[in-house]
Amino acid sequence: MKSHYRMFAHYNQWANRRLYEAAGGLADADYRADRGAFFGSLHGTLNHLLVADRIWMARFTNDKSAPTKLDAVVHDQFEELRAARNAEDNRIMTYVDGLTDADLVAMLTYRTITSPRDISQPLAPALAHFFNHQTHHRGQAHCLMTQIAGNDAMPPLDLLYFQRETGTGLS
Repeated sequence: MKSHYRMFAHYNQWANRRLYEAAGGLADADYRADRGAFFGSLHGTLNHLLVADRIWMARFTNDKSAPTKLDAVVHDQFEELRAARNAEDNRIMTYVDGLTDADLVAMLTYRTITSPRDISQPLAPALAHFFNHQTHHRGQAHCLMTQIAGNDAMPPLDLLYFQRETGTGLS
């Protein structure tokens, strides 16, 4: 089971690098324009992805310094956000690499943000949500990028492309 989550941690980093590489070519006004997405702009969406990852990683690691708002802007400048994203992806991979099978079935208890209450569940399904959430909002970011710059400006982010390119998860 751990290999499944390791694959997703590496896929996450791969997809984020591709997304940020494409976004780095946008004009700042396009990058920040509210386009009606869940978090408004591409900038808001990328910030949310980092915020949510930090919230979940804090839950997974018992770190008490996580953001408290889902729409927090943790970095206003694109290059700072990109550097923070890269650092968080490395942190995620290190965390997943350190997990044991016992960790994956152990209970995780955390407090929700939007409707505060305590939730307890095994770690493995929480990790599944964690990686699925990233894919969901990266899909929104991908759509925003194609709206702004066209299909050719945004490379595919499908898991199968990652697997074919890296050989991860194919055997």
